[in-house]
Amino acid sequence: MAGIVMEGKKDLSISTEIVDVSNPSKVYVPLINCGVLCTATAKKGKKVKKGTKIGVRKDLDFPILSPVSGTVLDIKECLYLSGEKVPCVVISNDKLEKTVSKKLVKDITSYSKDEFVELLRKCAVTGMGGSDFPTFIKYKSDLKILIVNAVECEPYLTADTMLARLKSEEILECISAIMKINGIKKCFIAYKGNNSVVRDAFEPYINEYKDILLKPVKNIYPAGWERSVVKSVLSLDYDKYPSEIGVVVNNISTIYAIYKALKYQRNATKRIVTLSGEGFNEPVNILAKYGTELGPIVRKLGKYKVSSRIVAGGPMMGRALMNDNVVVTANLNGLLFLKDLKEEVNNCMGCGRCIKVCPQKLCPVFIMKNINNIDKLKDFHPELCVECGLCSYICPSKLGLRDAVIMAKKKVK
Repeated sequence: MAGIVMEGKKDLSISTEIVDVSNPSKVYVPLINCGVLCTATAKKGKKVKKGTKIGVRKDLDFPILSPVSGTVLDIKECLYLSGEKVPCVVISNDKLEKTVSKKLVKDITSYSKDEFVELLRKCAVTGMGGSDFPTFIKYKSDLKILIVNAVECEPYLTADTMLARLKSEEILECISAIMKINGIKKCFIAYKGNNSVVRDAFEPYINEYKDILLKPVKNIYPAGWERSVVKSVLSLDYDKYPSEIGVVVNNISTIYAIYKALKYQRNATKRIVTLSGEGFNEPVNILAKYGTELGPIVRKLGKYKVSSRIVAGGPMMGRALMNDNVVVTANLNGLLFLKDLKEEVNNCMGCGRCIKVCPQKLCPVFIMKNINNIDKLKDFHPELCVECGLCSYICPSKLGLRDAVIMAKKKVK
């Protein structure tokens, strides 16, 4: 697979303890799933508990669930990780942590496959590596192999690594249960070979599970891309989805959300988020409730340079934000404060580097040059772009190729 070695810059945040900020006075829960706007079901003034359905993605009957107990105050637009403002359900947190379901399941392997799939839907488990894809859909297929994606290949981000350090035993227990329920024969925990924190977190316990193996992958970007992970671990290709070859890939944070669903039959309500970058004076990982506005927390934990470029997610696939007040969601793994480099844009040199590094073998510069010619754009298939950002990163002329290809994707769909 195409890729390049990058400076990880993970030591900025990995050495510190997690700061718990998971008790906000209000939450702002976005009514969106995997890019699809959802319908609010919560009414102003309504009392809710953790796990109360406050919205729904109608085409999949996929719920949006409250992360707190309290009272619905309003529906207003807030800053989402895409850089856009989306409707959010505003809930006053009574801080009593009243929960819809308090059932503790002693044997988390006791579910049938159908019960498991339905549980993932009801508990609104989604891809926490960034995709926000409803996880229950992945498990509808007949599966033979599970790959747990702990690669975390983007620079600065260490949220998944910190989760592995803290919850390795629960994650292994959950993997074993998923395998038994779905008849999965083998699991590989994929991680960067140079990430000793992940390796050391699992090694004391993994020998208890003979069909779960640690699998190091190359220290390149984008090694954590789903297709790249499958290729690196299994030396296999597929057309559109890993399920075509009996494989399911879950981010390690998603696995922990599944554990919550299996163990307590309730939705995950918080996640680890990395705050980092050269523009932030005290990089750290925080534990935050879904729906928490990060602005006040960022300003309380550490100052950042006003000139910083604020990015939701990693520096390669993340999106630039207008300010720091983005709300926490299941798929927000980091908020970065990067040097705002004023780079001079030049004409294309014809070097072809963007073509060489593209993991999808696209021609980004030709897509950009034909941005206003729909017929030609279709021939270059911009819809296949995974938005990894390698084309912009490698371009000596600083052409902003990733943004151009993303724009082209929207035009041909």
